[in-house]
Amino acid sequence: MKHSFKLPVFFLTVFFSSLFSFQVAFSQNYTLNNSSSVLEVHGTSSLHDWTLETEKQSGKVVITNMEELEISSLNFSIEAESLKSGKSSMDNNTYKALNTDDHKTMDFSLTSLKKVTKLSDQSFEVSALGKMTISGVTKSITIDMNVKLEGNKLLLNGEKSFKMTDFGIDPPKALLGTIKTGDDIKIEFKSVFEQK
Repeated sequence: MKHSFKLPVFFLTVFFSSLFSFQVAFSQNYTLNNSSSVLEVHGTSSLHDWTLETEKQSGKVVITNMEELEISSLNFSIEAESLKSGKSSMDNNTYKALNTDDHKTMDFSLTSLKKVTKLSDQSFEVSALGKMTISGVTKSITIDMNVKLEGNKLLLNGEKSFKMTDFGIDPPKALLGTIKTGDDIKIEFKSVFEQK
């Protein structure tokens, strides 16, 4: 009698263990290629529009279901002092506003996928909810992006607009306050992740 009870339990344990192992084995891990990826921050000022481009960024994506694009994790990080405008004075004002002495990176971490629309076998529209941390302040935000699979590459393209003051950042000023930066900014990204 004892054996007849233990046998089904044993097989169930083996089955669920195998199922978990199967899922782990078929998870696809991608790492951001910094040199192939572009992330820009666009803004305005009382003098002219401006753009900052990121020189150092990193990230990882784990996909558990390629058919329906189920993403179990997505993390993204930018080195704050790798943001460059081509003008050192503006860069320094930016770093001061971001308080980069205390906050070295700007980070995004996926919380959940709000919506996934399959456009083709290799292309999706995604609405992703996550935590964004800038200058030590963390907010929940939604980012809409296009996700495309190309061989061993995962391409993420999108943009997000928000206000600097949402993250407690005072818009930078220059020339004794005569040039003022607008509060609204837009992040545009074309990120290339590769399987390792």
